[in-house]
Amino acid sequence: MTTGKKNRKADLSERKEYHTESSGVFFKTKKLLYRQSSPYQNIEVINNEYFGRVLLLDDLVQTTERDEFFYHEMLAFPALVTHSSPQDILVIGGGDGGVLKEILRNPVRYACLVEIDSQVIEVSRKYFPWLSPSLKDERAELVIADGREFIEGIEKKFDIVFVDSSDPVGPSAYLHEEEFFLKLKKCLKPEGIVVAQAGSPFYHLESIKEKNSYLKKLFKVVCFYISPVPTYPGGSWCYVFLSDEVQPLDIKRDPPAGLNYFNLDIHRAAFSLPNFLKEKLD
Repeated sequence: MTTGKKNRKADLSERKEYHTESSGVFFKTKKLLYRQSSPYQNIEVINNEYFGRVLLLDDLVQTTERDEFFYHEMLAFPALVTHSSPQDILVIGGGDGGVLKEILRNPVRYACLVEIDSQVIEVSRKYFPWLSPSLKDERAELVIADGREFIEGIEKKFDIVFVDSSDPVGPSAYLHEEEFFLKLKKCLKPEGIVVAQAGSPFYHLESIKEKNSYLKKLFKVVCFYISPVPTYPGGSWCYVFLSDEVQPLDIKRDPPAGLNYFNLDIHRAAFSLPNFLKEKLD
């Protein structure tokens, strides 16, 4: 999910994620709950007095118990309230299960979660209370696979595809490339939507500009939007809404009750971009 430099110091009493050479975010570690390496990345779960359990992959914050709803609701619901009948949903990445949790609040028929690292799934089952109930839902399917290989081999079509990727390095690098989005488009039904996280509008402005440039060659509708995420670089996060048929402000339904952040006023406001970002996207 997040992008930043690796920690400079392996100090068990705190965790630091550097966003530049001289700035970042840190967490005091109340308790180290898990620390192991998978074939793909280093996985840690710490307990912080304020944020609760925090999942880090290669020293980068992925989710916390206290603020996960900002990111997961804002990745999921802009597409879910604008598609005319979202029934078959695909999630690439997102092994912590937060986006799957939000999807299953809706009357969808099928939700497939594709995660490359089975160890992230097992750790999240144990330490984050929303994943296990989501995977037990009869509408949900878990596939342990490389997102690239899955997309290349799948014949099924989807109403919405969510790309909940991590950094554009290692196994996730391909999930940020033009070729991947072209293949995603071929997996969509008519009126299909792709939503992907796009990084920090403050720290990753040039990569957002580059992504906007190639996505406009692939989709008729390319709309970036933003929301706060307190523990991500800069405290604000960017997403991109992609379709050939659906406009993001053409709302078809109300969101479910019980959400912590998303509502229809938030939805409309999220697509109103600050000038410094709009200028890069023109």
